[in-house]
Amino acid sequence: MIKRVIVKKQTGLAVALAFVFLFSSFTQLVHFAAGNPEDAALPILAMPVEYVNYTIVRVNGILWAKIDGTYPIYILNQQCAGFSEVPMLYPTPPGTTNIHVQVNGTELAWSNYTEAYPDSLHHTAIGDWSIIYCMVSPVSDFFILTIHYEHPVATVNGSNLFLYDLNISPYLTASSNTSTAYFTVRFETEVSNVRAYTTWTDSVWNPKNLTLSYEDGVETATIQMRSVLGEPMAGDLVVMFNSELPSWLIFVPVFAVAGFLAAMVYRKKRR
Repeated sequence: MIKRVIVKKQTGLAVALAFVFLFSSFTQLVHFAAGNPEDAALPILAMPVEYVNYTIVRVNGILWAKIDGTYPIYILNQQCAGFSEVPMLYPTPPGTTNIHVQVNGTELAWSNYTEAYPDSLHHTAIGDWSIIYCMVSPVSDFFILTIHYEHPVATVNGSNLFLYDLNISPYLTASSNTSTAYFTVRFETEVSNVRAYTTWTDSVWNPKNLTLSYEDGVETATIQMRSVLGEPMAGDLVVMFNSELPSWLIFVPVFAVAGFLAAMVYRKKRR
């Protein structure tokens, strides 16, 4: 989920701040905006839906999450439709790799914001995350942002889990007062006891309904999170599960031991 946006017009160096200020290192941008009253017209952004697909795989014995997020974004106020660039900040879990950001299908460059500003971390219920920076361009009154990344699945108290940072409140306005996030999680490795929770950055985890299906040897979980302006936000999404060793990892050692014992018996008989 985009944490904060700064929008630049096609002409001049006008900067507008459209999101909640989350990080103290950005205060200089606040001062810049305050010193430029001619740029007081801020874009009203809306994202009525977002689609987040997870694929859980096992690579060299380690569980990985592969994420593909699709974010259709609207600029609602016509006077701001001429904005062409949207600087984006996006938090990434520990060990994140293979990051790809696209706008309307065009690949964009990105950089590690936390590397440049070590104090800029995004706090979640399972730890502090680094942040990447990307200039999203070109944009118009409607554009589609897609983000792909991969990270190792976390392990807490013997259970595997991942967290999706859902910060939707900046997109909710009187002009677009609801947003629904659709999650699909494909488990391409054997798992059990799949469950979901919502949480803020504290120890309170609230159970969340999910739907499980099983087809062609793949278990899939689907989850919906609807946010409404003026109602309490649910917080971030956590999906937790227990991992099961693939059957071949269990049977191969058994067969190997059985084969070894049979060979020993055969040798003794030959003697």
